[in-house]
Amino acid sequence: MANDQLQVLNALDVAKTQLYHFTAIVIAGMGFFTDAYDLFCVSLVTKLLGRIYYHVDGSSKPGSLPPNVAAAVNGVAFVGTLSGQLFFGWLGDKMGRKRVYGMTLMLMVICSVASGLSFGNSPKSVLATLCFFRFWLGFGIGGDYPLSATIMSEYANKKTRGAFIAAVFAMQGFGILIGGIFAIFISAVFEAKFSAPAYEVDPIGSTVPQADYVWRIIVMFGALPAALTYYWRMKMPETARYTALVAKNAAQAASDMSKVLQVDIEAEPHKVEKLNQKSSNSFGLFSKAFLRRHGLHLLGTTTTWFLLDIAFYSQNLFQKDIFSAIGWIPPAKTMNAVQEVYKIARAQTLIALCSTVPGYWFTVALIDLMGRFAIQLMGFFFMTVFMFALALPYNHWTHKDNRIGFVVMYSFTFFFANFGPNATTFVVPAEIFPARLRSTCHGISAAAGKLGAIVGAFGFLYLAQNQDPAKADAGYPPGIGVRNSLIVLGVVNFLGMCLTFLVPESKGKSLEEMSGENEEDNE
Repeated sequence: MANDQLQVLNALDVAKTQLYHFTAIVIAGMGFFTDAYDLFCVSLVTKLLGRIYYHVDGSSKPGSLPPNVAAAVNGVAFVGTLSGQLFFGWLGDKMGRKRVYGMTLMLMVICSVASGLSFGNSPKSVLATLCFFRFWLGFGIGGDYPLSATIMSEYANKKTRGAFIAAVFAMQGFGILIGGIFAIFISAVFEAKFSAPAYEVDPIGSTVPQADYVWRIIVMFGALPAALTYYWRMKMPETARYTALVAKNAAQAASDMSKVLQVDIEAEPHKVEKLNQKSSNSFGLFSKAFLRRHGLHLLGTTTTWFLLDIAFYSQNLFQKDIFSAIGWIPPAKTMNAVQEVYKIARAQTLIALCSTVPGYWFTVALIDLMGRFAIQLMGFFFMTVFMFALALPYNHWTHKDNRIGFVVMYSFTFFFANFGPNATTFVVPAEIFPARLRSTCHGISAAAGKLGAIVGAFGFLYLAQNQDPAKADAGYPPGIGVRNSLIVLGVVNFLGMCLTFLVPESKGKSLEEMSGENEEDNE
């Protein structure tokens, strides 16, 4: 079986960890840094948008976005991401990883800047423009998922491939962290320069006109890291696996990798021809052969990512309310508009620093020792445990004395999401499918995840509302309350743990071994 392996692919599989591996991590990872920054930064400024554009004269509470507008601002980028994952995933297998990679990056840079320049003479038109550009920003971000994962998996060696793909994904943690730190910095600068009274003292004066710049600057900053890596993305050669196995150009693959690995590699065109003649290397996505070989794998990668993202994104989106409940963010009327951004950003940054970022890097350190399966199973198990531990004695956690305990437990669910399925659901689809369908299948798995994110983000915006109509947020119908929402999430995590058994272990195996591209025909 191994003797059918092309020399160029074998050279990549056994290569020692070199500078080009780290270069690839940074280049691919910057896309993810931007992705996380752009998708999460909007949750820092939604309260501010409400104060600026939806102020109600005489109201005891500051203005807030109506439910449909809040859902659109938060959710439209997810819808764009889902579309981009499917479209660019498919395109990456048709046109090549590298060519499509530049397109997604330019789209992200242009739409990040355009989001901050949203214009209009009424609140509706400003937010409609913002939503329009955030959709296309999401579309570009969506393309980054399958392409970054596929490029990294096809460049990496067998021994440390899991860590390299997870490291690309772990840049998300830094994106969330820098998003929070940057928002703290900008809001502190504006607060020092344009001081304003609290809302309860002066409802109009509490939102200074300059506050409109705060959210625009925060939203636009996401374009910077992506723009900085554009040149390097364009200089990366196409992956050898795409060039040899999909484009069927053995000479080009050998030449590209000889430069990257700095060794002489034989082209072996006859071997490429022989590999491409096998029926095991020609079936399509909608064939019986694919269903037989990879049907359950695709079901496993899509369902686990879907369930994980329901839990992951619902947590992120009712995070602000949990912080308010435990007293990290004071009542809105006791702050001015810019102070509120500062407090929300500070809370988000603390959570990122204590649980989000460490979780990602635990995965990077241990994924090639423990294996993908064990980490995913363990992550789902502990997320289930901590969700129920928060939900069942929920009234206990809301007492003032127990608030810190609540935050610790809440941080642990985040830690085990990231040292668990949030990372592994990204890694595995890039390793177990054939080269000609790898980007497409990763895109489908990621799109299922984003569908879960939409369910989590939209569904729990409504579900987590108080059961007492008087205590629900303005414009929302009463929900099932935070406690019952946490119970639902516990069940979701348990289902994710069960479906993990459909996903194969790819630790230490070559990509061709996992996908069956080297196997002899049994037809």
